[in-house]
Amino acid sequence: MVTSFFFHLVLLLLLSPLLPGIIARVKAIIAGRRGQPVLQLYWDIGKLFRKGMVLSSTTTWVFRAGPPAGVVVPLLAAMLVPFGPMAAPVSFSGDLILFVYLLALSRFFIVLSALDTGSSFEGMGAAREVTFAVLVEPTIFVAFIVLARIAGDFSLNAMFNVGTTGQLLQSEAAITLPFIALCLFVVLLAENCRIPFDDPNTHLELTMIHEVMVLDHSGPDFGLILYGASMKLLLFAALIMNLLLPATGNNLLDMVSFAAGLIVLAVAVGLVESAMARLRLTRVPQLLVGTTLLSFFALILLLR
Repeated sequence: MVTSFFFHLVLLLLLSPLLPGIIARVKAIIAGRRGQPVLQLYWDIGKLFRKGMVLSSTTTWVFRAGPPAGVVVPLLAAMLVPFGPMAAPVSFSGDLILFVYLLALSRFFIVLSALDTGSSFEGMGAAREVTFAVLVEPTIFVAFIVLARIAGDFSLNAMFNVGTTGQLLQSEAAITLPFIALCLFVVLLAENCRIPFDDPNTHLELTMIHEVMVLDHSGPDFGLILYGASMKLLLFAALIMNLLLPATGNNLLDMVSFAAGLIVLAVAVGLVESAMARLRLTRVPQLLVGTTLLSFFALILLLR
């Protein structure tokens, strides 16, 4: 358990800022540009931690509570998720519900800190964030129900252990795997404000979602927000890799393949963002409802 705890902590803290860098690099290469270094986010976070902060006189302690919560909550949620061959340090029946609502707690604090500024612009972004989150949660829960039904257990360790050991690939339930993986991939894009739902690299006020909520943060607080967002991206990538990568039985090889799988998934996100445009805001709910229906379809296939 102690080894698993430190493995989770080290992987999350050290590898998470690498994934957004890979995504940005892939997009730059596809667009024919040189692009920023892959490690740019590490330097950006380090630079922000050395800077001072500018705080509006209209804000309260609620504004300062959002960034630390955005980092601490993904750390706690990571303790519930198996990372490749390493089982989750904390596991119990029903921990999937705690996992989903820990991420919701992080969003809750970020939204509150946006509302605390009193800016109607940030309030607009907060409203969009909460609306789309409500549409994402059913997809996550139905996908988890499918995996719980296959595993016969309501803990994330057991649910994703079915995928990593290859038992799922050998069973009749394997037909549900592509649907669940696709749904979780769309959830990854939506929860981490990636294209086609949002674009973290642009600041068009009519289409901004997450970026508009954090415009008033600066210095170390903004660094914490960037760090927490990269941790959240790694968490969802870990869920998908747990589902797709079968275990070989060699822990070292499985750890390397798991880390390589996370990097491949970041490349896939970069390719998707290069090939697609951002959706109109009115189309976003339609896509999220579609993924919910797709996860229900996987559940029906399992129960037939």
